[in-house]
Amino acid sequence: MIFDEDINRIIKDIKPSGIRKFFDIATSRKGVVSLGVGEPDFITPWHIREAAIYAIENGKTFYTANKGLPKLRKAICDYYQRRFNASFDPDNECIVTVGGSEAIDIILRTIINDGDEVILPSPSYVAYDAIIKMAGGKVVSLPLCKEDEFKVKPEILESLITPKTKAIILNYPANPTGGIMSHEDYERIVPILSKHRIYAITDEIYAELTYGRKHCTIAEFEEIKDHVIVINGFSKAYSMTGYRIGYILAPKELIDMMNKVHQYCIMCAPTISQFAAIEAAENGDKDVEEMNISFRQRRNYIVKELNRIGLKTNLPEGAFYVFPYIGNTGLSSLEFCNQLLDAENLALVPGDAFGIEGEGYVRISYAYSLDEIKEAIRRLESFLAKLGK
Repeated sequence: MIFDEDINRIIKDIKPSGIRKFFDIATSRKGVVSLGVGEPDFITPWHIREAAIYAIENGKTFYTANKGLPKLRKAICDYYQRRFNASFDPDNECIVTVGGSEAIDIILRTIINDGDEVILPSPSYVAYDAIIKMAGGKVVSLPLCKEDEFKVKPEILESLITPKTKAIILNYPANPTGGIMSHEDYERIVPILSKHRIYAITDEIYAELTYGRKHCTIAEFEEIKDHVIVINGFSKAYSMTGYRIGYILAPKELIDMMNKVHQYCIMCAPTISQFAAIEAAENGDKDVEEMNISFRQRRNYIVKELNRIGLKTNLPEGAFYVFPYIGNTGLSSLEFCNQLLDAENLALVPGDAFGIEGEGYVRISYAYSLDEIKEAIRRLESFLAKLGK
């Protein structure tokens, strides 16, 4: 029997994921339309699946080097140079992880000492807050607002820095807001990060999902390159969520330390998936572009419809989420989502699942078919009519 006092205090105090809560409810009910989970509805392109099948058929099911197959690490670094003009050494500055989630975990466990502060723009992806705390760090929230297109503002960043500040987590294109940071936006915060020698942990899992302008990585800025840690992966861009392949790009000294955590906890990322990822990185640019076109069409449709029915929504420039304001309904984010689920069998994610700054919003994923999105809009409109809105 497990008693309260036996449980690690930090783990006990962490709340379960608000995203998974609504996903679990939705899967247990008949007739539910769910736009809650950030998973592309495309099947992994055939040539990538074929590479995985070929690996199995040829017995390539062994452990790899802890840091991953050398050919995959080279393909990843070539990809970053080709797509984002950022150079990394595949032998020393790259480690392949079990998805982006493991990458977040081992980075924070490597650099955080007890009491170190990590600045976290909010609303933000649900895992960051929990993993910072599990690593012994303290979360310092940096509020983002709709009027600033959910960008990090330099004056707010500077005001939050203390002698204990170790890092800032940047997630652009952003989950849940769809916001991006341009080269000009980064130019305004790079001098601050450089002056205070703060690590920029940049989660770029949605880098290939931008609309209107190309993704900019803060790793382009040579003056802070030794303090930039890049997280990325294959799940979103190539529709490879179940393959669980992510990676970290960072200075050699950091990679060597992160590899200690990785090798004792994981050994290596799934070998079969690594072979599939090589094919994706080397030959998947066309697939990425085709999926991007489809997501852009869905984005344009859902934003137009949400604004039509009275849920005011920014036009997101990245990722595949919209973050409409629902405060004018008189309901909290959680009340709105609970009542919507009961009344219309439509599952969305309450904005406060992403931090208190998300209160008054809901997150809607448009990584679903256009038919599902249209049905969701119909149910949303019906719900708002019942509320008299």
